[in-house]
Amino acid sequence: MESSSLVFTDNTDQRMIDKHVVKKLVDEWLADKDYFLTDLSISADDRIVVEIDHKDGVWIEDCVALSRFIEDGLNRDEEDFELEVGSAGIGQPFKVYRQYEIHQGEQVEVLTADGRKLQGVLSNVTPEQFTLTVQEKVRLEGKKRPELVSRELTLGYGDVKSVKYIINFK
Repeated sequence: MESSSLVFTDNTDQRMIDKHVVKKLVDEWLADKDYFLTDLSISADDRIVVEIDHKDGVWIEDCVALSRFIEDGLNRDEEDFELEVGSAGIGQPFKVYRQYEIHQGEQVEVLTADGRKLQGVLSNVTPEQFTLTVQEKVRLEGKKRPELVSRELTLGYGDVKSVKYIINFK
């Protein structure tokens, strides 16, 4: 009597797209441009999301060009993937140091690690910390009404949950 055996294949060890490969392609495309990478993620089902930014904003034509460049560098015959290339998004929290640099002198909203929400002008950005100039109403001695007074707060990046640019339509 012959014995038969069943062989089960486990599809859980399928290869995921290597994030380093995609990062190298993005870096290659960014090399001679003023754009910079703010985020790169690859999900377990090979959904690639690339976010870029630029001090003057992001053009859709450049997102399309980067998308094509990445697609040309990956092999769809070997790996099926979904690719999304876009801008970091106005009003979204800063993700990289360069975003702090390009928004110096502008109004930002800061959510501190202890839950306080502050608005002010971003300045003195260094790799360790930044300064936020806030306006506070203070009752000065000898005055009947409170007056707006500027106060500078120095915050480390670990002191904040998020910082984002405030869009002002005035």
